[in-house]
Amino acid sequence: PGAAGGAGSADGAEPDTSAAVTLVNPMGLHARPAAALAGALAGFDAEVRLEVPGRSPVSARSPLSVAGLGTRGGDEVLVSAAGPQADEALAETVRLIEEGFGEAGDPVLAAGAAATAAGAGGGSPARGASGAGAAGPTAPEGTPPAGAAPSGDAPAGGSGLGVSPGRVVGPAVHMPPPLGAPAEQAPLAPEARTTEARRLEEAASAVVQELNARAKAAHGEASAILAATAALAADPAPLEAALTLIRDEGAGAEQASWRAYTDIAAQFSAAGGALAERATDVRDLRGRVVAALRGVSAPGVPVRDEPFVLVARDLAPADTAGLDPAFVLAIVASEGGPTSHTAILARSLGIPAVVGFAGAQALAEGEGVLVDGGTGEVLGRPTPEQSAGAATAPSVRERAAFTGRAATADGHEVQLLANVGTAADARKAAAAGAEGSGLFRTEFAFLDRAEAPSEDEQAELYASVLRSFQGSKVVLRTLDSGSDKPLPFLHPEAEENPALGVRGLRTAWRHEEILRTQLAAMARAQAEVPGTQAWVMAPMVATAEEAAWFAGLARAAGLRHVGVMIETPAAALSAEHVLEHVDFVSLGTNDLAQYTMAADRLSAPLAALNDPWQPAVLRLIAATVNGAGLASAAGGAKRPVGVCGEAASDPVLARVLVGLGVDSLSMSAGALAAVAEGLASSTLEHCRAAATAALSAAGAREAREAASGLL
Repeated sequence: PGAAGGAGSADGAEPDTSAAVTLVNPMGLHARPAAALAGALAGFDAEVRLEVPGRSPVSARSPLSVAGLGTRGGDEVLVSAAGPQADEALAETVRLIEEGFGEAGDPVLAAGAAATAAGAGGGSPARGASGAGAAGPTAPEGTPPAGAAPSGDAPAGGSGLGVSPGRVVGPAVHMPPPLGAPAEQAPLAPEARTTEARRLEEAASAVVQELNARAKAAHGEASAILAATAALAADPAPLEAALTLIRDEGAGAEQASWRAYTDIAAQFSAAGGALAERATDVRDLRGRVVAALRGVSAPGVPVRDEPFVLVARDLAPADTAGLDPAFVLAIVASEGGPTSHTAILARSLGIPAVVGFAGAQALAEGEGVLVDGGTGEVLGRPTPEQSAGAATAPSVRERAAFTGRAATADGHEVQLLANVGTAADARKAAAAGAEGSGLFRTEFAFLDRAEAPSEDEQAELYASVLRSFQGSKVVLRTLDSGSDKPLPFLHPEAEENPALGVRGLRTAWRHEEILRTQLAAMARAQAEVPGTQAWVMAPMVATAEEAAWFAGLARAAGLRHVGVMIETPAAALSAEHVLEHVDFVSLGTNDLAQYTMAADRLSAPLAALNDPWQPAVLRLIAATVNGAGLASAAGGAKRPVGVCGEAASDPVLARVLVGLGVDSLSMSAGALAAVAEGLASSTLEHCRAAATAALSAAGAREAREAASGLL
């Protein structure tokens, strides 16, 4: 970091030391990093503050204030410190920021950051803004969920933003309404205010203790999010604001805490983008403090004897972290976006989820609802035909663990692989039985860096992933930067439409040295882990000429299995010629659907278009398989075709892909068992018949229904 200075400390004193540092984690100083920073500084005798252009400096000990800065990856932050341990505190703050708070490998956060950045220029709304804002107006704060069916007999239905894949049917159960605002009351007498302030402090402390206890009892993502929520609850800023209202104005404890947290929630909502998604967290804290003051339980997830679909405005982290996948079949929320805690935890728990669905409150209590967390489709009172292929409670609870091999009922084997972003992901996927990895997203080794990692660092990382799949195939995708994964050290230029700009392999045209270093590191890793098949592929290829250029560089580096991703209609339609230069292709169905349908994959209103079941997308997949067959006939060797997009994790669509001739499917580790189970229930001939029916359909829904009816 470069030295800087010039502003006083939070109490008005001049700083003893300061530095300018660039944020490298995708979402910047959102709630969890802000909480981690406050915790790390607790042991230092120093006052640290953070400042960004256009905003007043804030104390680094206040997670809510830090999160409220609304930063994202690539922003420069001025860190200043004063006090006896100013130098040590400054160094620790800079270290945490430069290390990215351990979030560089999170694809969800990276996508959310890019969505926010895409909307930052030109006055356009952020692509990562709350789904409710994209899908339609939201109900006023405090509006209870509607338990009645919509007017007329037509079932509620439509599309939101699918954030956790899976297709299920179950009865809708609404979250109870939030606690109402406290009633207005006359100012307290001066002699009563000290007692009321103490009552508020005790209630706030009880909330922090309860959240910390839940964090310790939870595991993984849930534990981390609950710990961050506890840190937000311990933030001194809203408590001090509320105590000031009690002492100066005579407000009651309920009134004072309600006003303090409401003001912060309003600031977060007004900021838009990913920060607006944290307003729910703040309102949840408000409700918990008020509930503690009233001596009642805070509203939470309903308890039912049978599995159900949870319907809510949005879910606070303390609610989402306690969800039981054995009973919560799916989540439908009228608000939230791809980086909301609802989305993050639903994915980690394997619960299908749709957010930003404007019709959520119109789903009738207790009536059946169909939820597709991949496409964003939600349908009340679905017919048996519409529900075909969807999971119900028994299939969710009784599914056998994946054994490591998958085949259709008549013995046609299909390789099931895992998509991974870190070495830890690779170890988890191997433990879950994945036969290898069909997509290792190498860009996550770059996202937390102020400069590109060295060849030595990369070689060790790639080798660690290969070791997790000893003797199996690992497909290493080269740097896929740009669009939803910007890398500050590449100094990307602002683009009108980043998704159609310099991303993927196109970045290597400008920074060939980055690609050459990466390929050399991959070759070294392959040599260090003999027996494992290191395959390498390039993203965002559109022409045979690009494929030939990449293949030349990869083979010159000593890599034997070279391929490209099919993410553009151009590459799909030119697959025969692309495969004259490479050994395999892998279909990225998320981007292929986006570019085929001209539908931004992060847009909730366009979720129905951005659907891999669209016949146009399926026909491009078929064209790719056909092109691979033609290339194999001309060149002799079989050219494998894989799928590594979200389509592979849909148990019904996976069988259609196999019917189209796809050889391997790569997905999140949590989807392996369901896909294997689906394949085992159908013969190859059934899969081919379903594929033919889907290709002939007029639209995505018709394609799904036609295939499901046959399977």
